[in-house]
Amino acid sequence: MSKKVALITGASKGIGRSCAIAFAKKGYNVVINYNTSEKEAVKLKEYISKYNVDTLLVKADLTVEKQIEDMVNEVVNKFGSIDVLVNNAGIAIDTTIEDKTKDNFMKTLDTNLVGPFLLSRICAKYMNKNGSIIMISSTNGIDTYYPYSLDYDASKAGLISLANNLSQVYAPNIRVNVVAPGWVMTDMNKNLDDEYVKEECSKILLSRFALPEEIANVVCFLASDEASYINNTVIRVDGGKKC
Repeated sequence: MSKKVALITGASKGIGRSCAIAFAKKGYNVVINYNTSEKEAVKLKEYISKYNVDTLLVKADLTVEKQIEDMVNEVVNKFGSIDVLVNNAGIAIDTTIEDKTKDNFMKTLDTNLVGPFLLSRICAKYMNKNGSIIMISSTNGIDTYYPYSLDYDASKAGLISLANNLSQVYAPNIRVNVVAPGWVMTDMNKNLDDEYVKEECSKILLSRFALPEEIANVVCFLASDEASYINNTVIRVDGGKKC
């Protein structure tokens, strides 16, 4: 029996990296998508090789439709089909509203929302029955607002809406779900001021940021047969929000 195939965008670091490792541990062949972090992606491929699965490293800018199409073609040419798509890649450009430009806003939406739409649409053509698409959104897209990243927040809310609609289109053969993390200890957040981190942790029932592995565990569950009746659902992974 051939191994299932998981394509993870933005897989070279953070949540994406942890997802790639988690799927490899489960016996999936893994497609590692990256755009700029080639060195980290190569290291990840080498690390995953110990799990006796096949890996494919693909550079693609998810704001460029042709590169998305080429990536999917490369995956299908190698593996024949796709079982799981994790739309994880994302950016945040934090500025005041006065300093935020249209280019900032559009780049964030193109990366965080339009790219996942295009990739989901293309991948769905090659997905096996019982396929799974998982969007990595954020509590910022639900009820944790941050004016400095209002474009990021909007893109993450849009991902939830996108998942709602795609779940209608692709049922019953493809399930579409959303994972909405709160604060996660990733490279994006490693330079936060200590006092700010302390303040944010005081709002979390578990009093800490998540580890990327803790998000990846939920993603793997949603892709698994154990979650075969979970569809069009948003799962918060935020440690619990204090009232």
